[in-house]
Amino acid sequence: MTMPTAARAILAFALTLGLLSGCAGTRGPVPPPEYDPLESFNRKMFWFNDEVDTWVLAPAATGWEKVLPRVVRTAVSNFFGNLRTPIVAVNDLLQAKLLPSAKDVGRFAVNTTVGVAGFFDPASRWGLERREQDFGATLGVWGVPAGPYLVLPLLGPSSPRDAGGLAVDTAMSVTPFFVDWYYLFGARVLDTVNARSFTLAEVRNAKAAALDYYAFVRKAYLQRRSALISGGAELSPEEQQELYYPHLEEENP
Repeated sequence: MTMPTAARAILAFALTLGLLSGCAGTRGPVPPPEYDPLESFNRKMFWFNDEVDTWVLAPAATGWEKVLPRVVRTAVSNFFGNLRTPIVAVNDLLQAKLLPSAKDVGRFAVNTTVGVAGFFDPASRWGLERREQDFGATLGVWGVPAGPYLVLPLLGPSSPRDAGGLAVDTAMSVTPFFVDWYYLFGARVLDTVNARSFTLAEVRNAKAAALDYYAFVRKAYLQRRSALISGGAELSPEEQQELYYPHLEEENP
């Protein structure tokens, strides 16, 4: 089967961004861990995103949290996480992580069937833990530098490499080629509001405690990306869950 024209174009766009960031990274000294030459632009975009969150997303998530019990919201999170599992499996394979990729496939099969379309997560209890991978991380494993820190409108923290990776992951999801855009948009909004409902207190506390909330988010994002690319494979399942999916920790009875 040949790759659709749209997918080829997205892949070319992603690789171009990766090469551009790579060229930027090879000139002069190696950039520091929090390389942010676009800080002036990023802060303005961060302010815009924070305003959208404050006036739209957080209130919607607060209402969602009040209407639906945690167990239902966790089931919704499981469902959308299960839809991403094939993308994780492909990226593990591209990173030559054959056993993790096989486990990803097994996890998807178990949760899609026994887990009722992914709303439940029996695979984790069977040793097939949830993993996080994306094409931006794959490019990082291949040695493509991230380039400067970049805040995208609505999407938030990123980099030229990770932005290109996001485009490729979208193409690999296949659904955009078969599902009308308005259904995908609605599902994306639902997933975003549901995910935000798990971090209401966390974000509120971070804003109250951080002297510079922008710098706090930047540092947290870069540390998370670094762990995913260079150290995530060495983390235990419990450590991976704490880093990537803290809201899925079991509640006390």
